[in-house]
Amino acid sequence: MFKASQILVRVLALAAAAATLVACGQTGDLYLPQEPAARERASLPQTLTPQLPTRSADAPPSSSTAPRTAP
Repeated sequence: MFKASQILVRVLALAAAAATLVACGQTGDLYLPQEPAARERASLPQTLTPQLPTRSADAPPSSSTAPRTAP
């Protein structure tokens, strides 16, 4: 059978786990922000798989990426 100390430890561990689960998370209603600044933020998939910015076809190449010519 279980000893009193084993039962006490298990009850305390269960109470601590329950308190942790109840206390985590944000409070209040969940919503999608509608302000203009929110459109510029990265979404979760964009954050997890970052991509380099692409250069548009009509933009001239920058001086640092232009091929060098011999004088």
